[in-house]
Amino acid sequence: MKTIDDYNFKNKRALIRVDFNVPIDENGKVNDTTRIEAAKPTITKILEDGGSVVLMSHLGRPENNESKFSLQQIVSTVSEILGVETKFVNNCVGEVAENAAENLQNGEVLLLENLRFHKEETAGDTDFAKKLAKLGDIYVNDAFGTAHRAHASTTVVAKYFLDKCFGYLLAQEIESLNKVLNEAVKPVTAILGGAKVSSKITIIENILDKVDHLIIGGGMAFTFIKAKGGKIGSSLVEDDKQELALQILKNAEKKGVEIHLPIDSVIADSFSEMANTDVTPTDNIPDGWMGLDAGPKTIDSFADVILKSKTILWNGPVGVFEMDAFANGTIKVGEAISKATKNGAFSLVGGGDSVSAVKKFNLEGKMSYVSTGGGAMLEMLEGKSLPGIKAISEN
Repeated sequence: MKTIDDYNFKNKRALIRVDFNVPIDENGKVNDTTRIEAAKPTITKILEDGGSVVLMSHLGRPENNESKFSLQQIVSTVSEILGVETKFVNNCVGEVAENAAENLQNGEVLLLENLRFHKEETAGDTDFAKKLAKLGDIYVNDAFGTAHRAHASTTVVAKYFLDKCFGYLLAQEIESLNKVLNEAVKPVTAILGGAKVSSKITIIENILDKVDHLIIGGGMAFTFIKAKGGKIGSSLVEDDKQELALQILKNAEKKGVEIHLPIDSVIADSFSEMANTDVTPTDNIPDGWMGLDAGPKTIDSFADVILKSKTILWNGPVGVFEMDAFANGTIKVGEAISKATKNGAFSLVGGGDSVSAVKKFNLEGKMSYVSTGGGAMLEMLEGKSLPGIKAISEN
């Protein structure tokens, strides 16, 4: 795996695909700078080598060149985080962009306008990719969040470079997933939560050969509970996936994987913070009530498994953590993972909701690695080859 450590960037201009698709409020202020901060080590390395940097990214899903999607809004934030005044050009291809790139001095940074202002970007257009390739000497992909897209800037552009490599962030994402999928220290535990079994089927099928324990929580657990003959009241369920749930349980048993389902649940009489609540066995929820969080016995049993694990993957919350009344299960699972990590386990957290949860409950720094790319991580967990990674790996 070629990374930026394999190159000296002195007098070289690096064209870097970053993921600066950050949340911006109505006043143009960046609300979460995590993605910009994550790209800083790669940019700093190149500048300290004596090179220059051209940054390209998308922002949102613009229909036209709407100003609310312009990357010009983030220039001051990028400059502040990098500690280097960042230049900006109002296009990402063409004469204006080419001149700005050519005039860049060593130690300088140029940010291009939103790639998705050109429909050719998402179409993976080769002519558009060729125009982007004119802007740098070495291509660096450091955008894990878009590595599963075969877009012009993430995949096609790499064809036009002899020298291409992964930035620190993307390399770290690949290494962290490898630690879970291919180099895991046993026992290995995967915690899968969220609403639906259907969205996690491929992941479950791909990881059953790699894990010792599979903890299933959140709304998706009720499909398994009902399939086993349990009463789940008005809890979320995919009735058409019950046979599949039983098949997963059977396959796990054949492979010697222990599946852990919720024993008890915090139930509510409506999907509301103000609902009446109770705790009941997960397989005996009264009609008109729904399970919205893991109960105390479930939390203890999940924590027990987690604390004995050496490798932990967490994808999806075990309750409706956005509501304080139903956040305890997710908090306690997060705390158990952080304790196991402190004791030497390797923990990887990924997928939008679980990442939001660790940030919300200040657990981010207590995990071994928190992934920056939801969709890309899920596809890697499903065993898929990501075009953005393949484009660099295949020289």
